[in-house]
Amino acid sequence: MKKVIVLTVLFALPIIAYLFFASGVNHFAKLPILTHQVSSLKGFTSFSGEKVALKDKITILSVYGKNIKKMEGNAFNLNEKIYKKNYNFIDFQFVVLAENGTQAEAKKLLDQLSSVTDVVKWKFVFGNKEDIDRFFKSLKTDIKLNQDSATPFVFIIDKNQNLRGRDDNYSENNENKYGYDTRSVAELSDKMTDDVKVILAEYRLELKKYKKEKSSL
Repeated sequence: MKKVIVLTVLFALPIIAYLFFASGVNHFAKLPILTHQVSSLKGFTSFSGEKVALKDKITILSVYGKNIKKMEGNAFNLNEKIYKKNYNFIDFQFVVLAENGTQAEAKKLLDQLSSVTDVVKWKFVFGNKEDIDRFFKSLKTDIKLNQDSATPFVFIIDKNQNLRGRDDNYSENNENKYGYDTRSVAELSDKMTDDVKVILAEYRLELKKYKKEKSSL
């Protein structure tokens, strides 16, 4: 009987361990940096005219360009699957780049989103097409903007203005994953939810470490 138990444990343990790590490989490491030091939001202004900074914030960045109405479905997907679960994190923000002249459309979208959640962390910033192109190039991704200077993909930018994502060690097709497709609820629910949890856990750990070191002084 003891032999059966021992053999069962020896046989089952590696399989259980494999399934555990395979189901959440990205939970146990920092989210890789894919691009160091992306551009600032120079040239962009918010509704109130104040500047919005990426430094010292964890940012989920969207680019809606000149036709915000086309991106409403993407915004609602992102709001439901990512924003509502995480917006209470203190240094978290959702930034949307849009062209000047779309302020009314942006305000309408925010009003719609506010009917289902608190939109305090949604920040629309406006600039011209050149501003959007300049910033987007600094991300250095394999994703292109469409004719409206927009993309359905969103990006995770850390507090040091680094673009985070999955490198070829983590992605299924052995290619870097720079952004997350907001047209796909499945991608937001699985990949992006997982990766946002990783980066938030990373900063929570750093905060705990800082508080511990401070209390020991």
